Amino acid sequence: MLMLLFYVGKNLYALDTSQVVEVIPRVLLRKTHQMPDYVAGMFQYRSAIVPVIDLCHLIQGQPSCSYLSTRIIMVNYFGKDNAKRCIGLMAERVTETLNKPDSDLIDAGTQLNEAPAYLGEMIMDDKGMIQRIRLEYLLSDSQHQYLLAGKNNGRDNTSPN
Repeated sequence: MLMLLFYVGKNLYALDTSQVVEVIPRVLLRKTHQMPDYVAGMFQYRSAIVPVIDLCHLIQGQPSCSYLSTRIIMVNYFGKDNAKRCIGLMAERVTETLNKPDSDLIDAGTQLNEAPAYLGEMIMDDKGMIQRIRLEYLLSDSQHQYLLAGKNNGRDNTSPN
């Protein structure tokens, strides 16, 4: 599996690249004050307004730092209704990929009630422990409805204009 690596604070995480549309530099975001704090804002991407979730804020409670390598990872998100929507994930030090077989994924033991469902398996590597983010569990049902309901007017916003 080819994975995109990024940091949240000092911890390394991975996202399956089959879910990634593209990685873009940080852009100016419009802050929407009625959104949860982990939503960095919204911007126009390929003729659609998309929310950007700050993974640093979501996972550790601190906003992403403004590094040159802080990026927005545009991903296809499939909600509970199986509709495909594009969302942005802001993360720090998005600079490399890692190719590991699925058999290298180790159960992280984070299936406790207190652990978020999006924290997946671990990968042991020369870089240390890398935790997989399971995109399909990133948003709860209520978060999905709040952030994504009706935003795309039925359009598939992964295709160019």
